[in-house]
Amino acid sequence: MTGERCKATDFHHADARTVVPMEFAPRQSWFVVLREPARAAKIKQPNFPVFAAVGELGGAWTVKFDPKWGGPEAVSFERLEDWTQRPEPGIRYYSGKATYTQTFDLPAAAHTSDKRLYLDWGKVQNVAEVRLNGRHLGVVWTAPWQVEITKAVQPTGNRLEVDVVNLWPNRLIGDAALPPDQRFTVTNVKKFKANSPLLPSGLLGPVTLRMAEVAIGR
Repeated sequence: MTGERCKATDFHHADARTVVPMEFAPRQSWFVVLREPARAAKIKQPNFPVFAAVGELGGAWTVKFDPKWGGPEAVSFERLEDWTQRPEPGIRYYSGKATYTQTFDLPAAAHTSDKRLYLDWGKVQNVAEVRLNGRHLGVVWTAPWQVEITKAVQPTGNRLEVDVVNLWPNRLIGDAALPPDQRFTVTNVKKFKANSPLLPSGLLGPVTLRMAEVAIGR
């Protein structure tokens, strides 16, 4: 996902084997490389950071959709929710990109210079690109749904922008209930009907601020 490498200092020998404790998010994988003879580390730390939640980004979000695909130009979400649960047809059946924006301050517990800070997105349907204070922080598309914000965050007035893209079926399902001259899509795929179930979409959250209590060995 990131190309990050770290030294595993937490290991032990048992029955002619080297045992290395590992942690995996859903569908996650790691490369474990044994480059040199294993020697007991002078300082043994966990191989993975220990996270502590220090706050949640609650409150309203401004969400901008693309009117060319039937969405409203901008709307306020008082809380994060599935697009398919919204009353507006332009959001309920929307497929494409929507941009979430919010401004937040760091809680006092996160005012530290020696801890790594992350934003955990909870759940995203389906892909999100993250910017904080104008700095691009990458794309999240699978677990763990988080990005590190240590170098981009500031104590107050943080402007967060998240582009979220979902899948096409919802727009096709919405179009199936419209007359041909009012549809947004043109396709010969007849798989989806007006009563087909909609797919969960959007930034579902909760969005939490997490702090790495123990840094990964480097």
